[in-house]
Amino acid sequence: MDARAHVDAWLAAWRARDLDAVMACYAEDIDFVASTVVRRWGRADGRLRGREELRLHFEQGLKLAPDLRLTEEALLSSPDGYALFYHRENGNRVLDVVELDAAGKAARVRAFYEHHQR
Repeated sequence: MDARAHVDAWLAAWRARDLDAVMACYAEDIDFVASTVVRRWGRADGRLRGREELRLHFEQGLKLAPDLRLTEEALLSSPDGYALFYHRENGNRVLDVVELDAAGKAARVRAFYEHHQR
């Protein structure tokens, strides 16, 4: 799967609030780091490992943002992944740096927020 196809599937899943479809975009052994992990789960390194932990994180995120909307601003690609710059319904801008595995799933993600995000 190329970067554009992965981003399109990921955005469509979030727009539909379809957590199963969102999770289908991630590798089973996903390595995910974000400041939201620090705040929600008290993990100083901001790291989640594996789809189960990530699913719980996203479930909590959906509860905290019932009007969640993600709007793409820019997609930058590389041979093994991409960086997606987007903004949320609350005006916060986010940069997700994603490495894709051989199956086209997100294997490593680093999320950067412009402002504090719950």
